[in-house]
Amino acid sequence: MTLKIYADRMSQPSRAVIIFCKVNGIEFEEIKLDIAKRQHHSSEFKEINPFRQVPAIVDGRFKLFESHAILRYLACAFPGVADHWYPADLFKRAKIESVLDWHHSNLRRGAGGINLFIIIGINSEARLLPKPDVIGSLLMWMTLTWSLSFLIDLVFSAAYVLHSTLAPALGLKKNPQAAAEGEKILSASLEQIESIWLKGNGRFLLGSFKPSIADLSLVCELMQLEVVDEKDRDRILGPHKKVKQWIEDTNQATRPHFDEVHAVLFKLKAKLQLQKQQMLEANNKIEYGTKTVLPSKM
Repeated sequence: MTLKIYADRMSQPSRAVIIFCKVNGIEFEEIKLDIAKRQHHSSEFKEINPFRQVPAIVDGRFKLFESHAILRYLACAFPGVADHWYPADLFKRAKIESVLDWHHSNLRRGAGGINLFIIIGINSEARLLPKPDVIGSLLMWMTLTWSLSFLIDLVFSAAYVLHSTLAPALGLKKNPQAAAEGEKILSASLEQIESIWLKGNGRFLLGSFKPSIADLSLVCELMQLEVVDEKDRDRILGPHKKVKQWIEDTNQATRPHFDEVHAVLFKLKAKLQLQKQQMLEANNKIEYGTKTVLPSKM
């Protein structure tokens, strides 16, 4: 039976799983779940993942969720997957595991934010919800239906991208303090990637000469920064030349699938840039109109 992947490409982990399958020639059927429309809360999907998160897979009778577990399974279960993705060597494999564990408690807290944005304001086709008043009710729903630990993780993951860039698109005020805290976590994570995980002669994590599932997972996370203003993205990534080169190397190693799967993110970026330009033009018109109105002589 054909492998089924339940995913929303706006989700970083979903993109990592899809790219991995495409690069390694694993045939699959992509079942698209639009998180903004709560399609992941269907009774059918709950049978696959009781936590109602993407990605998840079904391989015959076997069901699995959590992206890192899925990547491990795919690397081991399907013939033809190159050893460098998840080496048979126990020592090398354990090192990859250490990066994956570090990912969730560090980088993901600082670089994320798009997940919350999907749920409270944007769908997989990059269409903004017309009324920001849905936010309160959806946050209430999140609190009632999600596990506390996942909700906390989600709030942390929203820190930089949400509060620095996405909030205005949702009709919310920017939160400079939250954005600064998120940027602090993100910058520390980038420094650790550069000084610890990218040490060695190779171009990839752990000094490897070819990418592993850890490279793919972390780079998909950092691609969330694509929606941030260029000047902010350059300010954050600029000091980390090794990280920037590693992102590009991972992109090159997985092309053309990397760009194709991330197309939805590029579309969102264009949508946000257009919206920002329209807001600036509208504000300029209001300001110009205010300056040119003459007092009545009546």
